[in-house]
Amino acid sequence: MTGTTEVRESGTTGTLLLGAAPIGRPEDASPRLRAALAAAPVIAAEDTRRLRRLTADLGVETSGRVVSYFDQNECARAEELLADLLAGRDVLVVTDAGLPGVSDPGYRLVVAAVAAGVPVSVLPGPSAVTTALVASGLPTDRFCFEGFPPRKPGERARRLAALAAEPRTMVFFEAPHRLAATLAAMGEAFGADRPAAVCRELTKTYEEIRRGPLGELAAWAEQGVRGEITLVVGGAPEPAGLTEPADLAAAVAGREEAGVPRKEAISEIAKENGVPKRVVYDAVVAARK
Repeated sequence: MTGTTEVRESGTTGTLLLGAAPIGRPEDASPRLRAALAAAPVIAAEDTRRLRRLTADLGVETSGRVVSYFDQNECARAEELLADLLAGRDVLVVTDAGLPGVSDPGYRLVVAAVAAGVPVSVLPGPSAVTTALVASGLPTDRFCFEGFPPRKPGERARRLAALAAEPRTMVFFEAPHRLAATLAAMGEAFGADRPAAVCRELTKTYEEIRRGPLGELAAWAEQGVRGEITLVVGGAPEPAGLTEPADLAAAVAGREEAGVPRKEAISEIAKENGVPKRVVYDAVVAARK
């Protein structure tokens, strides 16, 4: 068994700090984040204007150098920030909201820091993922985070088809102008009656949590939705366990219509129903004859 252990010798390197920023209300900022904002020699912010707004709301004055750190410059900036860390300067990473690295810049710098033996420390705090999960009314004992669904309809359909049998509660992010199309695609992949919750503007003045079947939520979203969206979808119910050849073939056909390659669809249906792949393959061949 192998692993990595962080050992810091005094004065050798700085520490990479990942600070969770409020997702709506500035007062949700932790005391540790306030202290780090005031003291960090280097602050890497997803949006420097939003950082200035946050520090003003918190009554905090920064003393270190502030640099931008967003999706488009993440790779190049990571090298610069790693150099700061290796020179002994602590670097605080703050995104617009929530924890860096969760569908936001941060992951690449963490990987580089770990590889270079630089300590990584997290200042925990607000998260849209767990906030939406516990507010959704859906099971919380097991869940998975799927980030943003693909934008292109075909890629989105294939991704959702692969998740159709996922038993855990699923959490997604989505842009408001794509919400209706995504909910409709989820209804096709998971079934229009699958329970879900659309969480909008979490912790903010106009927070809204709308719960219901995917089909109903898709129809509601057609009217137009604004704000930051976190989407929570219930996991797949326990499979009934298909055994009849016609049913197995129909299940494969459904996956193929959603864009899943036939070989992959056969493998998925076999695994989900506890039958050998050869049985499913023979059922598909027989149905096509």
